[in-house]
Order: sequence, then C-alpha cells, then structure tokens
Amino acid sequence: VQLVESGGGLVQAGESLKLSCAVSGSDFDNFAVGWFRQAPGKEYEGVAWIRISDGNTYYADSAKGRFTISTDNAGNSVHQQMNSLKTEDTGTFICAASFGSQVFGAQFSRLSAISYEFWGQGTQVAVSS
Repeated sequence: VQLVESGGGLVQAGESLKLSCAVSGSDFDNFAVGWFRQAPGKEYEGVAWIRISDGNTYYADSAKGRFTISTDNAGNSVHQQMNSLKTEDTGTFICAASFGSQVFGAQFSRLSAISYEFWGQGTQVAVSS
C-alpha cells in the first residue's frame, strides 16, 4: 500500500487549500484514512479521519467547522478541504491508512498515529499572516 499526498502550498491566513491522498492497492473500501499535521519540532497531531466503507468522519477540535474530509472511491483518493486557514495550521500534512476489521472496532483510536500502518511522505502547508 502506498499513499501519495498532493495539494500543499503557501497561502495567507483565511484562504483555502485542498489536499489529496492517493491510495494504491486493492480493497479501498476496507480502509480508514486519517490526516495528520506535524508542525516544526512537534509530534503528529491527528486532524481528521474517514472510514471509506460508510463515510463515517471524525475531526479534531482544531479542524471542526473548517476542514472537510471526503473520498473519491472511483479514484481511490481521500481529500481534505481546508478553509479559513490559520497560521497555526502551518506544517507537514501526512495521510495515513489502516486496513481491515480493526477500523470498525470501538477500540480504534481515530486520531492516534499508532492506529495506522501505512503512511505517506507528506505535503507542506504554510500559512502566512
């Protein structure tokens, strides 16, 4: 399984970006995909999550009302529309995937990095004031 992110860039505060994560491999419906942000010198922060089979989503408080995660099942892709960007959103955005029955379990921690087996390389987002 490979994940490739795209869509990062430099924007001003208040502007928007749309990130994409292309997921290779079969059985796309059996994945859950999360977006993580890593600010310089900081740990990964889970931002948003989607379970492909039923479209169930979950957001960190920092993302609620501003970010929207969605899927393009025909293209095996997950997108994240980010509106009203803030300077504190600056960082590397990385998509990660988890596969199999575990993504349906009550114990699956949707915004925790340890829940994911597959990781992309990330795309840079810089928000200036």
